[in-house]
Amino acid sequence: MNYGLRRRWIRKLKRNIRDPAANRLVAKYYKEMYAFIYKQTLDPELSLDLTQEIFISVLGSIKSFDSGKASFRTWLYKLASNRLVDYYRSKYYQYAKYSEPIDNYDWSDGHDMAVSLEYREDFERIASLVNRLDAGSQQIIRLKLFGEYTLQEIAASESLPLSTVKTRYYAALKWIRKKLEEDRHGHG
Repeated sequence: MNYGLRRRWIRKLKRNIRDPAANRLVAKYYKEMYAFIYKQTLDPELSLDLTQEIFISVLGSIKSFDSGKASFRTWLYKLASNRLVDYYRSKYYQYAKYSEPIDNYDWSDGHDMAVSLEYREDFERIASLVNRLDAGSQQIIRLKLFGEYTLQEIAASESLPLSTVKTRYYAALKWIRKKLEEDRHGHG
């Protein structure tokens, strides 16, 4: 997509949020943001809800977007990551993760139920560990693992030296692995 066209859409939106450019901007990034959220929730309905909330937030705060500081896509990922952090810290999530009935799962697709449950438990454990990282490390992990950014792209988008991004990324992975090992061996 033409970078100039995207900038024009954003300028139009800053003047008038009801401009048709809003629909075009949302359409441009909706699938990408949904995929980013889905990879971190594994829940289609929740992913739709969170993606919608993100775009409502984007349209509500577009006037604060400063193209001199970051690209629109980078700003969008930052808003999405922040919304995920807020969701995982919410009382609703804390309650829901302990009260979801087993019959909410659809096992008709032939997957082995034990394997699927184990995968979901591992995913939830990793997600909870990512949520315990500092905000900067969370952003790097989310962009790398779920946004499929390269470390160089993350460094540029976060205005950090590549060496800092690498250090934070590998330190976070090491910490997550350590915590998972502790869990497997009954420590921690």
